[in-house]
Amino acid sequence: TIGMFAKQWHGKVDEVVVVDDHITGVLSEHQAGKLLDIPDTGIKMKGRRSTPGRYFQVAEPGTGWGGTMISDPLSVLGPFDPKTARPGTTLLMVSTTGEHAAYYELDETLKPLEKPMPADLKLSVERIQENCEPALCTVLFMGGAGGSLRSGVTDNPVRLTRSVKEALTRVTSGGAPVYVWPGGGITFMVDVTRLPAGAFGYVPTPALVAPIEFTLRLSDYAALGGHMDHVRPLASLKDSTEILQKPSLQSPRGQGA
Repeated sequence: TIGMFAKQWHGKVDEVVVVDDHITGVLSEHQAGKLLDIPDTGIKMKGRRSTPGRYFQVAEPGTGWGGTMISDPLSVLGPFDPKTARPGTTLLMVSTTGEHAAYYELDETLKPLEKPMPADLKLSVERIQENCEPALCTVLFMGGAGGSLRSGVTDNPVRLTRSVKEALTRVTSGGAPVYVWPGGGITFMVDVTRLPAGAFGYVPTPALVAPIEFTLRLSDYAALGGHMDHVRPLASLKDSTEILQKPSLQSPRGQGA
């Protein structure tokens, strides 16, 4: 978070602490702060120091600030160093998701007192929130194009494999981009959320069935031994395409599953 927003904080606040249950960051000690010539503020952190500007174990995990158990962010701070700190130093404390934030100024005894947050710092907190994307579970399907499938494309199946490796043929699955694994054959991986609904099937082999498409220039298709007598212009499919209804998964009334 500090690496992302340090430049936006520069000149608007003296110190920033980003509270997180894993790594808590301190702007003035962080490399991003050093590159902006942000001076030391005399801040002292609890927890175990890792690399400059990063601290582990400032608090136990929980449902409070930054996924920790704390409700008072000042509890992760030690006393400010009187040799370096000065009254009036401004401090922004914010959780790594921007869900919690507070603004402070040091009084004459170098104790942080909460103050109303300036508008430009509110904007940076809102931007942190905006940059927190939802946590999603990624489901990747991995499959391969067997010999029978490839022979349906060309008389010499290995030429199709070679054309994929040479980037002459583009592989997709239900129109979604795929990652083709190195090595022999055509083994691919695809994000299932990018495929259309109902794209997968099943056969009693047992096996899952996924769509796969090969896109290449007509001249390259002829060169790899493609079935040219079955090639049709795309425009010719418009009037003769049969639309098949997706079969129902429910059993007919009165019959067992």
